[in-house]
Amino acid sequence: MTTSGGPGALVLVGTPIGNLGDLSPRAVEALAGAAVIYCEDTRRTRGLLAHAGVTGVPLRSLHQHNEAVRMTEVLTAVSSGERVAVVSDAGMPGISDPGGQLVAAAAAAGLAVTVVPGPSAVLGALVVSGLAMDRFCFDGFLPRSGSARRRRLAALSAEERTVVLFESPLRVAKTLDDLSAACGPARRVAVVRELTKLHEEVWRGDLAAAAGWAEDHPPRGEVVVVLEGAEPAAATSMGATGPSRPVADVDDDTLAAAVAERVDGGERTRTAVAAVAAHFGVPRRRVYQLAHAHPGAPAQPGAPDDLSAPDDLSAPDDLSAPDDLSAPDDLSAPSAGTTGGPPTL
Repeated sequence: MTTSGGPGALVLVGTPIGNLGDLSPRAVEALAGAAVIYCEDTRRTRGLLAHAGVTGVPLRSLHQHNEAVRMTEVLTAVSSGERVAVVSDAGMPGISDPGGQLVAAAAAAGLAVTVVPGPSAVLGALVVSGLAMDRFCFDGFLPRSGSARRRRLAALSAEERTVVLFESPLRVAKTLDDLSAACGPARRVAVVRELTKLHEEVWRGDLAAAAGWAEDHPPRGEVVVVLEGAEPAAATSMGATGPSRPVADVDDDTLAAAVAERVDGGERTRTAVAAVAAHFGVPRRRVYQLAHAHPGAPAQPGAPDDLSAPDDLSAPDDLSAPDDLSAPDDLSAPSAGTTGGPPTL
């Protein structure tokens, strides 16, 4: 269906992800020229408009709990010839934020939809990650628990493109640990926090060290995880943890000794188990059983696999953690003498 030729339009406006200096002149013009602005939090957007010197434009809330309810009034306004602006608290509307349903409905109705691009945590984190940028995908937030999370982790283990994820600072250590178990400890990763803010930080390393770093340095702001893609051979066999040796080639003594050596060297048991299982191409539950049945010592030859050992070795989810990334805490412009570092959506 083609879009209408009238003056009315739905205008998606990108807003700063932490540094108000990133609000573009075109974004200011679009906001000042709108008949109405729909936003996640009217108080936050009112502060943004005050910074930009925009006055007299009414604000209406549009968030995850009322997007469907607001849809009719927004489409009616656009079809009557009004330019309706939509913003999120930070970044681009519709990317892990409200707006997607509204755009789909406007497009289906043949209404004009346009965009004023702005800062993006996805692209910002990708370009500073040091990982491949020619092919990548955005996977939002992982499911918190259960089979949905396990399926997503399994899919990521075989994904050949660079993957960009969002995560709550309260759950990032657990997610990095789970990624290590699913993808193998050698997979490279970048953890990016507080993009474009004063305390912007980028940590680069492998998954074996990432969870420990996150536990020792708990992130306090928005977090973006950029994961290296799987090797093509791994993607066509058993994922990134596919076998490098036939299962029949390794005995329990060898597995237990390999885990013990890594643990003695300072690795966490779960990380050691994942690394040994990936290296020898054996089920993690087998290595897990051996590590806990004979901690620090080789297992007895021929010890049977414990089929009751859990397939998912991850720790319990923190159900109190929020589902979405919080909006930037500091929307003030950077103080004199500082530069707004790159990073939210």
